[in-house]
Amino acid sequence: MLQQSPRGALEYNFTSLFMWRHAYRLQATEHLGRLIVVSDPDDPKYLFPDGPGPIEPYIEALYKDACARGTRLAFWVLLDEHREQLERAYPGKFTVIADRDAYDYVYLADSLITLRGKKLSSKRNHLNHFLSTFRDYTYEPITKHNIQEVLEMDRLWCEENYGYQTESLTSEENAVDQVLHNFFELDVTGGLLRVGAKVVAFTLGEPLNDNTYLMHIEKALNAYPGAYQAINQMFAEANTQGYIY
Repeated sequence: MLQQSPRGALEYNFTSLFMWRHAYRLQATEHLGRLIVVSDPDDPKYLFPDGPGPIEPYIEALYKDACARGTRLAFWVLLDEHREQLERAYPGKFTVIADRDAYDYVYLADSLITLRGKKLSSKRNHLNHFLSTFRDYTYEPITKHNIQEVLEMDRLWCEENYGYQTESLTSEENAVDQVLHNFFELDVTGGLLRVGAKVVAFTLGEPLNDNTYLMHIEKALNAYPGAYQAINQMFAEANTQGYIY
């Protein structure tokens, strides 16, 4: 069912829904051939039921479900085409509110590969610091031969950041754990960065659609300044050629 959607937002990506399902208490079902997803039963928000054809049967079903839960019908993300569909079918009935705190970071893929320009000078400086400080670095894709080292590095990252533990950090770490332990069953690609023999950073991503590549997560150890920028640039160079974003 996700294959039928434009997948113009990470919320329509299977891996993203899978890895964050506990954090957002996601519930999913199928209704008339479309995927229905609702988050947090205590304050439910719905994923717009994307697909071809009229939207009224689906919106009416969601409205009835929201009423049964004693709440309003609210969507947690709307693509432009979804907003237009709602306005055509229910003119003036929905209010669209921009939630800038929830906006995703979007970069030109070529910009992350080359790091050209004044806006990316800070990333470029951190990368150059890493390259000049840790000259015995290597980059490699995540495979069945090295994924246990990635799991070990993730454990070390958790130990480093334990003193800063928050609900958000706990949810993020659970999401990372979900992907790493199901890495070969999911449609994801990973890359890792070594200094000497030690894994010091890793990242996970996959195509979101034909022109956009989605970075799910990045982790780097604190003792290696610039490692975040290094794994980001090297992974982008290895995997995002041919994508616009």
